[in-house]
Amino acid sequence: MNEHLSGKYLHGDDFTSEQIDEWFEDEREGYFDLESSGTFSGEYAYGYHARNKRHGFRFLPDSPFTDVLGVGSAYGDELMPILERCRKVTILEPADGFQNERFTYVKPLPSGRFPFEDNSFDLITCLSVLHHIPNVSFVIGEIARVLRPGGYALMTEPIHSMGDWNHPRRGLTKRERGIPVAILRRILMEAGLTTVRETKCHFSLTSRLIHITRDSPFNHGWVVRMDELISRIPVWPTSYHPPTWLHKIKPCALFFVLTKNHQNLSH
Repeated sequence: MNEHLSGKYLHGDDFTSEQIDEWFEDEREGYFDLESSGTFSGEYAYGYHARNKRHGFRFLPDSPFTDVLGVGSAYGDELMPILERCRKVTILEPADGFQNERFTYVKPLPSGRFPFEDNSFDLITCLSVLHHIPNVSFVIGEIARVLRPGGYALMTEPIHSMGDWNHPRRGLTKRERGIPVAILRRILMEAGLTTVRETKCHFSLTSRLIHITRDSPFNHGWVVRMDELISRIPVWPTSYHPPTWLHKIKPCALFFVLTKNHQNLSH
């Protein structure tokens, strides 16, 4: 386990099918249970519209998207800013509690295999989902497989350990853990996805601005821009599992705009 906390290996990515099934059951309703239990204060409201626009949507083409896939997209709120350009939206979501009649819902398989044909979607969003999944490299490979050549994928993930997952952590599901940055970049490249833009974000102190904004700071453009500028400063610690509180002060996530080029068809 210490090797995984060091960031040299991705915990869960080499699990057996039985271990993956067990993980899937632990996480299937995990985030929905947190939301419905009142773990997060106040009534549910999506909290990342300004972040998604700044780091993702503004880099997409202005043309309509024929087939859109939201991986683990819950109620589909993340797509609202571009929904008028989305002709058909499918959401791959394990939790029974997340439903929106505007979209088509499909249950994921514990194996991570997507129940879709190759090259099915011209836009895929996968925002803060993969750190809930054991076999990350396989699932990213599936994203690449079902993405059409020339299509886009938006992805963001925490790149720190999120604490020691051997013990219960307040406000987190049982299994979630961040993805070491070097491993995440390698998996994306090996899957045949090309990075259009990579942005460091979610500086560890930004969330405390909720005392000023009174709602999610990442729904405010000025906060997101400030967060991006601070996160760019090349002085912050890079340890995956911070040994002290001082090492926790740093950008905690990466946001990717990805595409699948025609030369990536073999992946």
